[in-house]
Amino acid sequence: MANTHQKPHAILIPYPLQGHVIPFVNLAIKLASKGFTITFINTQSVHHQISKAQTDSADDIFAGARNSALDIRYSTVSDGLPLEFDRSLNHDEFMESILHVFSDYVEELIAKIVESAVPPVTCLIADTFYVWPTTIGKKFGLINVSFWTEPALVFTLYYHMELLRNNGHFASNDNRKDTISYIPGVWAIEPTDLMSYLQATDIATVVHRIIFKAFEEAKAADIILCNTVQELEPETISALQVKKPFYAIGPIFPTGFTKSSVATNLWSESDCTQWLNTKPHGSVLYISFGSYAHASKNDIVEIAKGLLLSKVNFIWVLRPDIVSSDDGDPLPEGFEEEIGETAMIVPWCCQIEVLSHPAIGGFVTHCGWNSILESIWCRVPMLCFPLLTDQFTNRRLVVDDWRVGINLKDGKTVNADEVSEKIDRLMGGKSGEEFRKEINEVRKVLENALMADGSSEKNLDQFVEDLMVTIRK
Repeated sequence: MANTHQKPHAILIPYPLQGHVIPFVNLAIKLASKGFTITFINTQSVHHQISKAQTDSADDIFAGARNSALDIRYSTVSDGLPLEFDRSLNHDEFMESILHVFSDYVEELIAKIVESAVPPVTCLIADTFYVWPTTIGKKFGLINVSFWTEPALVFTLYYHMELLRNNGHFASNDNRKDTISYIPGVWAIEPTDLMSYLQATDIATVVHRIIFKAFEEAKAADIILCNTVQELEPETISALQVKKPFYAIGPIFPTGFTKSSVATNLWSESDCTQWLNTKPHGSVLYISFGSYAHASKNDIVEIAKGLLLSKVNFIWVLRPDIVSSDDGDPLPEGFEEEIGETAMIVPWCCQIEVLSHPAIGGFVTHCGWNSILESIWCRVPMLCFPLLTDQFTNRRLVVDDWRVGINLKDGKTVNADEVSEKIDRLMGGKSGEEFRKEINEVRKVLENALMADGSSEKNLDQFVEDLMVTIRK
């Protein structure tokens, strides 16, 4: 396939959602700094949104990274839908296109890249949620690397869906409600802590069809990379390593945990620094529900009332489409007048910059995996409000396993009084101190993993070494 001294050339393709694009961009930079040539492929739609959000619209989001002499090339590909199509509002149609149409466009583009690339392409690093990497990898003779951007716990639950199905905890009209204790490497987990798609009774949805096919593909991958830390999920990772070459290489952050030289935000960022500079240390609550999931109008209203009751300073990131793309203002009437200078409501911001600010004392989060890792790095305890997919399982890690956060709601619905009481618990008093103590310990685990002799750095080097051995065969 290659000569002994060949430089590895990897094609990277993230899933077309911001939470997946961010770790892929950071992985691209990390591998390029280890001597890889990278060709990074974004969908035209994601690229269009990123460009629209920038003040200096860029045709190539990696132009800045290349100033550091990194060999990163950039391409875009159609996801099969027009640019103006609202993917968030029409989620199922978007997913059908990713499932059935996208692979043809990807294959066509990879054929062109493989034909002319110098150095030759040696491996494909595709998001685990894609349903085509094995076929395309085999067709072009590429090593098939699956990159999982979520925790190992979520990966292993999907990997063992058949076990859950056979035991009646998944895919029956009346899923069992008792504790699950038979997944390799998972001591015990409650059904309510499974990903939303594994709690569903209707498993004929487009997302279920994607997940079923994607995990058949994952089982056929040559190597799995995972954005987690060996010491945070040791038993789960060890059990997975029995099945596949599985490398925990996280957390995958921009160098120095500063704002990335590569634009990944899908909305224009508001600058919160000046406002934060006026607030006391640890006094501000940061609230964000990520880049994609939707909340109900009722939940937004109750959280807003709870914030008023708590009298806390806060920054609230409210995407224009947080409730739905056609409801521009989900807040209670008069809310913004009432909060005055105690709060800032913005459509989007640079989360790393906000969480790093000393004024931030807590984070109300939807429990997206990037948000959790960033929050731990910044030693900011969390109020957990999962909305969709892996967020319920991620919440279990934050609240039950690492004890660095609490649930925003204990029942089925959000209640303003409970929101206020939970904010007080997180931000102040003895319990607040406990959370900060625990999060300091977990932060040390992340820090150690990223040191030169740390587990994630060694795992990444081992991955590169093993990849080079395979390339030379």
